[in-house]
Amino acid sequence: MHAQASLFISIIIPTYNRCEELEELFESLSMQAYSEARFEIVLVDDGSTDETKFLTDLFLEARGLPIRYFYQQNQGPGPSRNLGMQKARGDIFVFIDSDCIAPPDWLENIAAGMADGSVDAFGGPDQCRSDFPPLLKAIDYSMTSFIGTGGARGTTGIKVAKYYPRSFNMGFRRKVYERIGGMGNLRHGQDMEFSNRLHRQGFHIAFLPDIGVYHKRRTSLKRFFKQIFNWGVARINLGRIDKQMLRPVHALPALVIVFYALLTLGALFSASTLRGWIGITALGFVLLCFAGVQSFIRHKSIRVALLSMVTLTTQIVAYGLGFWFGVYKSIVSRGDEPIRGFTKEYYK
Repeated sequence: MHAQASLFISIIIPTYNRCEELEELFESLSMQAYSEARFEIVLVDDGSTDETKFLTDLFLEARGLPIRYFYQQNQGPGPSRNLGMQKARGDIFVFIDSDCIAPPDWLENIAAGMADGSVDAFGGPDQCRSDFPPLLKAIDYSMTSFIGTGGARGTTGIKVAKYYPRSFNMGFRRKVYERIGGMGNLRHGQDMEFSNRLHRQGFHIAFLPDIGVYHKRRTSLKRFFKQIFNWGVARINLGRIDKQMLRPVHALPALVIVFYALLTLGALFSASTLRGWIGITALGFVLLCFAGVQSFIRHKSIRVALLSMVTLTTQIVAYGLGFWFGVYKSIVSRGDEPIRGFTKEYYK
């Protein structure tokens, strides 16, 4: 207990026009079991034009939440997190996104996981809350199940890739920042690039299953498509930085799209190819039905199960298209500037 009590934690939150989400996050942070004297909230406002400053002052003055507010002109999440690290005073730096909600024991469990000094950096799971709407539960299934991206994220029981902490729920000791510096300038994937440097430097990285946060993710299929498309683009950017971050497993959705498109084209001209197309389509439908059953077992809702089949399909198509877009841009573009996906009205 003494080791836990001695840890001062800096919670770093980058935000841009996400006032409604921040209110729920602040509320959850005000209910932490961990002593408020042992943590601070470093909020970096990346040029918001909404009521973010007013909300921050409200929770600071009326609720006594230990918030330190910093404003900068819009530069993106990487520079925002870097400013947060520069200003942080903690022994442990923790990132959480504005669309997350922290359970009351979140900080307490982080301190417990870091208490013996053996772990240098960590990440935790994201999950949905029982009162989240059906679409968010379906998106959660797609993002966390093995048949979705859970295996590729290195967090499910069966892992097909190394674990890289993600910025919605990750942290590390101050010494890590002092050694490897801040995040890069990628709009998407800067947390993955940072985690890759953690691996390269030999830091002990742990996945802590008890520090889960509730993640609201995107609230419409359109927003979800844009987000996953940009992650497909980001994977190419990451591979250009370090080939270790681009493995065959990352290309699977893109290869599936090309294979199915060619098979569909061939089915228009060949009876044998048509039979193959029917077989592959049937197999794909069976896999989607299996995903629906898994989702139903998890959420006990037929609506969520059916939506999970839709979100899983959306995820595969969006990521695959983003991946191929990144490949194309990397061939025709000049220079080392990061490839960009959706930028305008990204959150709409």
